[in-house]
Amino acid sequence: MQIEFYLLILSILFFASILAGKAGSRFGVPALLLFLGVGMLFGSDGLGIHFDNIEVAQMVGTVALSAILFSGGLDTKIKDIRPVLGPGVMLATVGVLLTAVATGLILYLILPHEIGVTLMGCLLLAATMSSTDSASVFSILRGRGLNLRHRLRPTLELESGANDPMAYVLVLTFISLVLQGGEPHYGSALLMLVSQLAIGAVAGWLLGKAMVWLINRVGLDNVALYPILVLAGSFFVFAATYYLKGNSFLAVYLAGLVVGNSRFVHKRSTRNFFDAITWLAQLSMFLILGLLVNPSELKTVLVPGLVISFVMIFVTRPLSVFASLAPFRHYTLRDRIFVSWVGLRGAVPIIFAILCRAAGVPHSAEMFNIVFLCTLVSLVVQGTTLPLVAKWLRVSKPPRVRPQALSADFDIDFPEEIKSATMEIEITPEMLLQGTRLMDLGMPEKTLVIMVKRGDHYFVPTGMTVLHAGDRLMVISDNQRELDATLHALGIAPLQEHPQRPKRPWKNVFFDDGD
Repeated sequence: MQIEFYLLILSILFFASILAGKAGSRFGVPALLLFLGVGMLFGSDGLGIHFDNIEVAQMVGTVALSAILFSGGLDTKIKDIRPVLGPGVMLATVGVLLTAVATGLILYLILPHEIGVTLMGCLLLAATMSSTDSASVFSILRGRGLNLRHRLRPTLELESGANDPMAYVLVLTFISLVLQGGEPHYGSALLMLVSQLAIGAVAGWLLGKAMVWLINRVGLDNVALYPILVLAGSFFVFAATYYLKGNSFLAVYLAGLVVGNSRFVHKRSTRNFFDAITWLAQLSMFLILGLLVNPSELKTVLVPGLVISFVMIFVTRPLSVFASLAPFRHYTLRDRIFVSWVGLRGAVPIIFAILCRAAGVPHSAEMFNIVFLCTLVSLVVQGTTLPLVAKWLRVSKPPRVRPQALSADFDIDFPEEIKSATMEIEITPEMLLQGTRLMDLGMPEKTLVIMVKRGDHYFVPTGMTVLHAGDRLMVISDNQRELDATLHALGIAPLQEHPQRPKRPWKNVFFDDGD
């Protein structure tokens, strides 16, 4: 077929996924779940698109996961994760190991005939689902705007970003043991685990530092090339660590963490670029995984899949979380229950299941369908209920109505080094009762109005500028406290006192912290 046909199909899939994600956000349905649903709808059991190329799915999934992990590290501030470093590392290592072992043993005891595999096969199946999915966690926590107490959000994001390496090593270890059919060599498995994690950590840190040095000294004439340079660097870290016999997933996450917490030119535009790349990666990955599965085949694994989902959600995930967080007394019982509930599965377990199919593991087709079904159950049961569970457990705080950026009226960006806070305000007749000049608004001393939009025209005002109702002002200050003072001066209460969406005439107030 011609390339134009494939582009047509791909564009239709993307359009359908984006529209489904927009519609689903109104009902609290995770966008990633809808991306999977669109892939299944257009697949061989739906509208007839036949796709069964395991190698292509593995390649797309690996590339996408690399970009997602790097972007996750890029957006994570070390000052936020430093207080939760111990709990996060315990959840990402001991928690993953306990989940895999406990789930595998339970599966071997209750479902040996349905799965049709040995103890080592059960452990392999459990290992593929032992880590929480970074794409799902980042997407749902950040996309839904959950404002969690007690540093729960950095704990969960650190766990999801750092636990894939442990699961990956376990999957590779159990694959080799299943194919060999011999007794497990615990010493060699432990040595491989430690060496991969150590090499991955060192490589990620050093290559991340090298990326920052290169970005700041390369001196590109075209500034649009800087984000592409960072993207190329992230792929280099992933591939180079693989050839160094280290863990590529850990390396690329740490490299993103190093780069994101360093100063380099065009940092904000690079972050915006990676936001788009992350969504493109997630959309592509979940679409392909949705196309790869045949819903009719899920019927044969429905019972074992539901049983495994129940075991992982209500037994082994809570067990591993409570055991991993036992040394950290500042986590309350409610905190631990919520962390247990955020055991989201997503694309990573499915990619690990694809690795099993590519390696020729016995019963790998059934394992793939089970993992896919468990992922669907996790996204439906856990992903859609996170805000509700957080409210029930009282671990969430009312969100402040503060979008990440100004509206399209003022598409202006500031360098990250400028610690600024910006706000957009629409002038109403009530604001002009004390006078129509800008100086009559009584702006605080450290707050400036730097631009006015009137109709389709923009201009820089002075204190003598006469304002009209409907004008939109772009206001800048050096911190959020000054902007709250600005709201007081204009007769608008600070937004933290009004956690719900403000009513007219103050509905068009937009914030950007500049960091």
